[in-house]
Amino acid sequence: MRRTGITAPSDNVKAKKGTTRTVEVGGTRFDDGDDGPYPRDLYDFGAVAETIDGFGAVTDEQLDRYRELGYLAIDNAFSMKAVAEAEEALDKLIDGEPPDKSCVQFEKWAAERLGELSRDQKQDAVRKFENFTQKDRRLRAMAFDPGLTALIERITECRDIELMQEMALIKAPRGREKPWHQDRAYFNLAPTVPIVGVWIALHEATPQNGCMRVLPRLHRDGPVIHFQRRDWQICDTQIATPQAVAVPLRPGGLLIFDALVPHGTPVNQTSQRRWALQFHYCPKGAARTDDDQRLASFGSEGKDVEC
Repeated sequence: MRRTGITAPSDNVKAKKGTTRTVEVGGTRFDDGDDGPYPRDLYDFGAVAETIDGFGAVTDEQLDRYRELGYLAIDNAFSMKAVAEAEEALDKLIDGEPPDKSCVQFEKWAAERLGELSRDQKQDAVRKFENFTQKDRRLRAMAFDPGLTALIERITECRDIELMQEMALIKAPRGREKPWHQDRAYFNLAPTVPIVGVWIALHEATPQNGCMRVLPRLHRDGPVIHFQRRDWQICDTQIATPQAVAVPLRPGGLLIFDALVPHGTPVNQTSQRRWALQFHYCPKGAARTDDDQRLASFGSEGKDVEC
């Protein structure tokens, strides 16, 4: 049996964590981001991503395409059983009395009324989940899926890979945007270290309910300065939406992307929930940088931000 080199997160590669965008009430964390308006055309797109069918269909030519565009969309990466189990596992973290404070972050509007919310309302009050693979084997199995980890090893050309960040990203009906950004802007890792992001759809992701938008090829231009506006983000005026590609996905599909690819998701304009898992991977023992080096590349307003 083939043995993967992927291991769980270690302190030397975790994303920067801080208090810029969170507040705590009674030990429970609430997101303090801004849900203000943005330009109407900010998430327009000129194309829809092509998908391939399953991990087994990824050829060397498609990996070359990944390196050119900075992303690859894969349909049927995970079974409906695995998707349902992952969703059940996240529900369990919410359903605790109180919800698991180490994993669940709620929207700021719920800070004063969390104990009064029904189960459904509590689901829609969640902004994101973090640090959950050690809490539930079903979520851990998805993060360390052999098909996924083998693909990451091919992309990075490294057999000793580390899971460096884990999140579940929640868009409730009418839920707010995540502005355009580069994920590498959040990590204190040397610029030469390959970082691979993986975004797994647990619910159908559509252009209307907030599927990912990416700007292909721009990862090759390197870091973009970010600013504190609605979030720590790329300035809206720098986004060329005709170049943007929308990545709709069915449950079990995924987007795998370079951490320098600019991407964002708009407000959910529907009555549907849109849940997704997101993982980041890098070579184990990757070289670190410090805040000063990271901010020199991505902007001085990013101290203590979190993804």
